[in-house]
Amino acid sequence: MDDTTARAGATIDIARIMQLLPHRYPFLLIDRVIDVDGDRFGVGVKNVTVNEPQFQGHFPERPIFPGVLLIEAMAQTAGAIALNARARERPGSVFFVTIDKAKFRRPVQPGDRVELHMTKTAQRRDIVWYSGRALVDGALVCEAEVSAKLGD
Repeated sequence: MDDTTARAGATIDIARIMQLLPHRYPFLLIDRVIDVDGDRFGVGVKNVTVNEPQFQGHFPERPIFPGVLLIEAMAQTAGAIALNARARERPGSVFFVTIDKAKFRRPVQPGDRVELHMTKTAQRRDIVWYSGRALVDGALVCEAEVSAKLGD
Protein backbone atom coordinates (compact mmCIF):
# COMPACT_ATOMS: atom_id res chain seq x y z
CA MET A 1 0.00 0.00 0.00
CA ASP A 2 1.51 3.37 -1.00
CA ASP A 3 1.24 6.71 0.79
CA THR A 4 -1.68 8.00 -1.29
CA THR A 5 -4.27 5.46 -0.22
CA ALA A 6 -7.14 6.35 2.07
CA ARG A 7 -6.00 4.28 5.07
CA ALA A 8 -5.89 5.85 8.53
CA GLY A 9 -2.62 7.65 9.21
CA ALA A 10 -1.75 7.91 5.52
CA THR A 11 -0.02 10.86 3.88
CA ILE A 12 -0.96 12.66 0.68
CA ASP A 13 2.27 13.99 -0.80
CA ILE A 14 2.64 17.02 -3.10
CA ALA A 15 2.63 14.91 -6.28
CA ARG A 16 -0.73 13.38 -5.33
CA ILE A 17 -2.12 16.78 -4.25
CA MET A 18 -1.26 18.09 -7.71
CA GLN A 19 -3.14 15.15 -9.27
CA LEU A 20 -6.19 15.88 -7.11
CA LEU A 21 -6.38 19.69 -7.16
CA PRO A 22 -6.17 22.03 -10.18
CA HIS A 23 -4.25 24.71 -8.22
CA ARG A 24 -0.66 25.59 -9.11
CA TYR A 25 1.91 28.15 -7.93
CA PRO A 26 1.30 30.65 -6.52
CA PHE A 27 -2.15 29.42 -5.47
CA LEU A 28 -1.41 25.84 -4.43
CA LEU A 29 -1.13 26.50 -0.71
CA ILE A 30 -0.66 23.11 0.94
CA ASP A 31 2.56 21.11 0.88
CA ARG A 32 1.20 17.78 2.11
CA VAL A 33 -1.63 16.20 4.09
CA ILE A 34 -0.77 13.92 7.00
CA ASP A 35 -2.76 11.67 9.35
CA VAL A 36 -5.37 11.07 6.66
CA ASP A 37 -8.32 8.91 7.72
CA GLY A 38 -10.34 8.24 4.56
CA ASP A 39 -12.45 11.31 3.82
CA ARG A 40 -13.14 11.84 7.54
CA PHE A 41 -10.01 13.65 8.74
CA GLY A 42 -6.61 14.95 7.71
CA VAL A 43 -4.02 17.56 8.63
CA GLY A 44 -2.82 19.81 5.84
CA VAL A 45 0.66 21.27 6.18
CA LYS A 46 1.53 24.75 4.92
CA ASN A 47 5.12 25.94 5.32
CA VAL A 48 4.99 29.74 5.20
CA THR A 49 8.05 31.33 3.58
CA VAL A 50 8.93 35.00 3.17
CA ASN A 51 9.49 34.67 -0.59
CA GLU A 52 5.77 34.03 -1.27
CA PRO A 53 4.26 36.71 -3.54
CA GLN A 54 1.56 37.92 -1.12
CA PHE A 55 4.20 39.27 1.26
CA GLN A 56 5.23 41.93 -1.27
CA GLY A 57 2.03 43.78 -0.41
CA HIS A 58 0.76 42.19 2.83
CA PHE A 59 2.69 43.80 4.45
CA PRO A 60 6.28 44.60 3.39
CA GLU A 61 7.23 46.12 6.77
CA ARG A 62 5.68 43.25 8.79
CA PRO A 63 4.69 40.29 6.60
CA ILE A 64 1.46 38.59 7.68
CA PHE A 65 -0.07 35.62 5.87
CA PRO A 66 -3.54 36.77 4.67
CA GLY A 67 -6.49 35.26 6.51
CA VAL A 68 -8.32 34.57 3.27
CA LEU A 69 -5.41 32.35 2.21
CA LEU A 70 -5.65 30.42 5.50
CA ILE A 71 -9.29 29.70 4.65
CA GLU A 72 -8.29 28.69 1.12
CA ALA A 73 -5.61 26.35 2.52
CA MET A 74 -8.31 24.77 4.71
CA ALA A 75 -10.53 24.30 1.66
CA GLN A 76 -7.66 22.79 -0.34
CA THR A 77 -6.94 20.38 2.51
CA ALA A 78 -10.60 19.32 2.71
CA GLY A 79 -10.76 18.95 -1.07
CA ALA A 80 -7.63 16.81 -1.19
CA ILE A 81 -8.95 14.56 1.60
CA ALA A 82 -12.37 14.14 -0.04
CA LEU A 83 -11.00 13.48 -3.53
CA ASN A 84 -8.21 11.18 -2.37
CA ALA A 85 -10.80 8.89 -0.78
CA ARG A 86 -12.58 8.49 -4.13
CA ALA A 87 -11.57 6.11 -6.93
CA ARG A 88 -7.91 6.58 -7.85
CA GLU A 89 -8.53 6.41 -11.58
CA ARG A 90 -10.98 9.31 -11.60
CA PRO A 91 -11.04 11.36 -8.42
CA GLY A 92 -13.17 14.10 -9.99
CA SER A 93 -13.26 17.76 -9.05
CA VAL A 94 -14.15 19.86 -6.05
CA PHE A 95 -15.74 23.32 -5.88
CA PHE A 96 -15.71 25.59 -2.84
CA VAL A 97 -19.33 26.32 -1.76
CA THR A 98 -19.45 28.03 1.66
CA ILE A 99 -17.36 29.51 4.46
CA ASP A 100 -19.01 29.80 7.88
CA LYS A 101 -17.94 30.80 11.37
CA ALA A 102 -14.49 32.00 10.30
CA LYS A 103 -12.45 33.44 13.15
CA PHE A 104 -8.88 34.66 13.11
CA ARG A 105 -7.08 34.40 16.44
CA ARG A 106 -3.52 35.55 15.76
CA PRO A 107 -1.28 36.40 12.79
CA VAL A 108 0.68 33.84 10.80
CA GLN A 109 4.16 34.96 9.75
CA PRO A 110 6.97 33.70 7.53
CA GLY A 111 8.75 30.81 9.19
CA ASP A 112 5.53 29.39 10.64
CA ARG A 113 4.38 25.85 9.89
CA VAL A 114 0.60 25.87 9.75
CA GLU A 115 -1.27 22.65 10.47
CA LEU A 116 -4.80 22.61 9.04
CA HIS A 117 -6.88 20.08 10.99
CA MET A 118 -9.95 19.27 8.89
CA THR A 119 -12.78 17.03 10.14
CA LYS A 120 -15.73 15.98 8.01
CA THR A 121 -18.95 16.91 9.78
CA ALA A 122 -21.61 16.01 7.21
CA GLN A 123 -22.26 14.87 3.67
CA ARG A 124 -25.43 15.03 1.61
CA ARG A 125 -25.11 13.54 -1.84
CA ASP A 126 -22.25 15.44 -3.49
CA ILE A 127 -21.88 18.23 -0.88
CA VAL A 128 -19.42 17.74 2.00
CA TRP A 129 -18.90 19.89 5.10
CA TYR A 130 -15.65 20.15 7.05
CA SER A 131 -14.79 21.90 10.28
CA GLY A 132 -11.27 23.27 10.37
CA ARG A 133 -8.72 24.54 12.85
CA ALA A 134 -5.40 26.08 11.83
CA LEU A 135 -2.60 25.73 14.38
CA VAL A 136 0.95 27.08 14.61
CA ASP A 137 3.11 25.40 17.24
CA GLY A 138 -0.08 24.04 18.84
CA ALA A 139 -1.71 27.49 19.14
CA LEU A 140 -5.01 28.17 17.37
CA VAL A 141 -4.62 30.85 14.69
CA CYS A 142 -7.82 30.38 12.68
CA GLU A 143 -10.98 28.31 12.61
CA ALA A 144 -13.79 27.94 10.09
CA GLU A 145 -16.36 25.62 8.59
CA VAL A 146 -16.21 25.04 4.83
CA SER A 147 -18.28 23.08 2.36
CA ALA A 148 -17.60 21.87 -1.14
CA LYS A 149 -19.37 20.23 -4.04
CA LEU A 150 -17.75 17.09 -5.42
CA GLY A 151 -18.03 16.61 -9.17
CA ASP A 152 -16.98 14.04 -11.75
